[in-house]
Amino acid sequence: MPENKIKMTDISSKEETNRTAVAGGFIKLSKETLVLIKSGQIPKGDVIRLSEAAAVSAVKMTPSIVPLCHPVRITGCRADINPEKGGIRVEVEVKAFDRTGVEMEALTAASAALLNIYDMVKPIDRSASIKEIKLIKKTGGKSGDYERES
Repeated sequence: MPENKIKMTDISSKEETNRTAVAGGFIKLSKETLVLIKSGQIPKGDVIRLSEAAAVSAVKMTPSIVPLCHPVRITGCRADINPEKGGIRVEVEVKAFDRTGVEMEALTAASAALLNIYDMVKPIDRSASIKEIKLIKKTGGKSGDYERES
């Protein structure tokens, strides 16, 4: 029987280039919860600012969370977290200059921001539901650019 080995992809022969990735998701919330978030009345604090911090922290922690993800030199990160009808939309952009992309960092950051929102509202909105975590676009690297069609 062949031995299954876990191994990280060898990226040593890849060229260092600018890489970007944008990922996002949505958390469905009740109207009442959105009112409380917008008016700053969530008991745990400012949902939007703390979720932005969770996203940035997750970008830096991704190789610790995803076992085969390479550590990369992050050059920038932006987390846009906006209430809209029915919930909150999260979009995270990650930039790096390295030999591998930052899709996993962007997806992890979007997930962490959404999980943080859920954690902060769960005592008042048990129906909160995380949806649509996805890669929106990426640039750079051997495989080229990608942009999701709607």
